[in-house]
Amino acid sequence: MKKIRRALISVFDKSALLDLVQILAENGVEFLSTGRTASYLTKAGFEVREVSDYTGFPEILGGRVKTLHPRIYGGLLAVRDNPEHVAQTSAHGIESIDLIVSNLYPFEATVQREGVELAEAIENIDIGGPTLIRAAAKNYQDVAVVTDPAQYPDIIEELQENGCSLSSETRFQLAKVAFQHITRYDAAISHYLTALDAPGPEFPQSLNLRYEQVQELRYGENPHQKAAFYRAEALPEPCAAWAEQLSGQSLSFNNILDLEAALEIVKDFDAPTCAIIKHNNPCGLATGEDLVEAFNDALECDRTSAFGSIIGLNRKVTIQTANTIREAAKDGIKVEAIIAPSYTEQALKALSRVKQRRILATGKLSRHASVKQARHVIGGLLLQDRDRHEIAQNELKVVSKRTPTDAEIESLLFAWRTCKHVKSNCILLAQGTKTVGIGAGQMSRVDSCIIAARKAGERAKGSVLASDAYFPFPDGIEIAGAAGVSAIIQPGGSVNDQPVIDAADRYDMAMVLTGVRHFLH
Repeated sequence: MKKIRRALISVFDKSALLDLVQILAENGVEFLSTGRTASYLTKAGFEVREVSDYTGFPEILGGRVKTLHPRIYGGLLAVRDNPEHVAQTSAHGIESIDLIVSNLYPFEATVQREGVELAEAIENIDIGGPTLIRAAAKNYQDVAVVTDPAQYPDIIEELQENGCSLSSETRFQLAKVAFQHITRYDAAISHYLTALDAPGPEFPQSLNLRYEQVQELRYGENPHQKAAFYRAEALPEPCAAWAEQLSGQSLSFNNILDLEAALEIVKDFDAPTCAIIKHNNPCGLATGEDLVEAFNDALECDRTSAFGSIIGLNRKVTIQTANTIREAAKDGIKVEAIIAPSYTEQALKALSRVKQRRILATGKLSRHASVKQARHVIGGLLLQDRDRHEIAQNELKVVSKRTPTDAEIESLLFAWRTCKHVKSNCILLAQGTKTVGIGAGQMSRVDSCIIAARKAGERAKGSVLASDAYFPFPDGIEIAGAAGVSAIIQPGGSVNDQPVIDAADRYDMAMVLTGVRHFLH
């Protein structure tokens, strides 16, 4: 235990400060302070020694220099049981400081205000505060550092229980929080200033990523795995991570993954679109005249898999759409969560009648080209552009004897846009602008063909097929032809392209090549 005898207090956020100071004062703690904090404490009736009186050096440069003095940092950094340190501090009249209470100028809040000028942002870069915090945290064996008003209640309780002393464990925990505090602060400054420059390298040499914890989750992918949810410091674009939950139970680890998958698919379509997601893959997707039609068509793709699903929609949800979803639930289609730009009041009320169902709103959907996609691996991070490639009809290369009809082209382009959201290997069958069979995540492309054809059943006849990568052998084409597929879109590029094309011709299937693949791992 280390007894607190002298504290330096210099804070911008004065919330609940007097509660902490009162306990310290009752235990005879001497206070050092600066500027407005000193005035605030004095007006509250506490005896405070100004830092400038202690150091013998005034605040200068409009307050830019207040605490940067050897008498302050010697009192923070001196190791109490180091004889050399003790001798030097004694020789220079340096008094030990046992507690720092400091929080920083509101840089983040300042730069988030609309129209803030660079000069104002610069003046809100704290210098003395982070330096005090860093010095105290470095010497946590002898000094405690408090950086957040939320810490005050626990500190007060421990001080009261231990005669104004704090344990080594508490000081160590406070030091860890302190370093996180200043790291976040410095990162915010770096991000702001970097954003003012002309665009730099698309993939910089080093990444300074910062995420804030939103919540601890009940568990991860499985109940035996602990988990928490973090999100980026700022909203990059409307996304699942920043969606507002309007109703329902708290989100699970798997919910968040599936909500992102649902939303990212429907963002890709301009027409009213519904995606039904299960285990991060669509088990049905469709566009229609309205969301009611889109939902019904998406659901018919694979009603069995839709049990316990996540629904993504790209339009405001009306009572008609809400009632359609509720009717499906009566038929045994359990919906875990719904994500959409917004809901009418009636729709939200209707959907929220199932108390467990999570309802999330994102606001108007949009995409920003600068937003990258990151994947974490143990000890590393992969960063890439998102797969936003689109292909126009005039870019398709017809390689079969039969040219696809206009209706087939429309369906092929829909299927191609959809298949990039399905885990590889992906084979997707579509009728018009609705999926009818999806084979996802198989190690063999021919297995994906078998699954897609089986799920489609009779609906495979006259459907079109999209493959996210080339066919290495004709066997997948044989399965599609036997099922009644009429046209195929695929990247091409295999050494066996010609046998694959010949197989399509034997079944009178049209085949077009994109020259681009859509792997999703």
